[in-house]
Amino acid sequence: MTGPILAADDLLVRLEQGDVIVLDATVDLAAAVYDGDHRSTSGRPGWEQAHIPGSRHADLLHDLSDPAAPYHFARPTPEILTARLADLGVRDGVPVVVYDRSGGIWAARLWWLLDSIGIEAAVLDGGFAAWQAAGLPVSAEVPFAEVASAAETTPGLTTSPPSQGVPPPAASVTEGHGLPQASCGQVAGVDNARAVREERWIGREHLQRWLRGEIEATVLCALNPEAYAGEVPTRYSRRGHIPGSGNLPTRSLLGPDGRFRPLDELRTDLADLLADPAPIWLYCGGGISAATLGLALTALGRDDVSLYDGSLEEWSADESLPLVLGRADESGRADER
Repeated sequence: MTGPILAADDLLVRLEQGDVIVLDATVDLAAAVYDGDHRSTSGRPGWEQAHIPGSRHADLLHDLSDPAAPYHFARPTPEILTARLADLGVRDGVPVVVYDRSGGIWAARLWWLLDSIGIEAAVLDGGFAAWQAAGLPVSAEVPFAEVASAAETTPGLTTSPPSQGVPPPAASVTEGHGLPQASCGQVAGVDNARAVREERWIGREHLQRWLRGEIEATVLCALNPEAYAGEVPTRYSRRGHIPGSGNLPTRSLLGPDGRFRPLDELRTDLADLLADPAPIWLYCGGGISAATLGLALTALGRDDVSLYDGSLEEWSADESLPLVLGRADESGRADER
């Protein structure tokens, strides 16, 4: 693949060639009605109803996060991540394309996880909506292995094995569109010893040092202006943004169809940011929307972008850490630290 953002027609070609793994990373996250209102559910039911042929659902809510962390969607250890990816069919030498049905933020989050352990991956530009808008094939076929896996983790869900003497379905072609379906057999794992790109991540201690002036960085919040300013309910403990951080909303990078605006256009609009030699640190509410911003900046050539995994959910839970209210100026800059 030539970059981290892939058009629907290009994904179709890769699928027909059979040299790509496709993952649906959708999570359903409800809008906050009151402060502290955090409600999320797996996007798997939607995937079961309709998905890109051959894709599998990658569960960021349960499987690809750290349940022991004090905040939602925390990145898992590299060992757990690679093991779960192997279960999804991810293997060395085969690129991964990720999409979602929720504006691209979940696909970008999974892409960030993949990129941070050196797996070649791209995000489907515009997600499932763009795939459907292009009139491309959609499937509701769920391989037996997927049903069995869901039964293991979903209370009350049971499944019967195939009839005795009849093997479980292998990789197949769905009638009518010629795209391969996901294999139900065991897949080869990725290398558990691969190097982790730790520079892709920062923690709150990095931001505390930045606030004290010990580190130079450009810190940006990817939330919309209303959330950045603390004008609307938040899913987290307190409203506002980290002092001194600017505001570059993820939605400002997207067109009305949910696809990224042309990269040349973004390169012009973000010229000052792209020319700034300081590393770029991103955060949002939970390390999800900021991943979309990180994806775009990576596509624009910045390789020194880091994501604050805990973001405002972790930061706001500690009353000793400062948050401020108010909007950024027209340039997206906030008040000085």
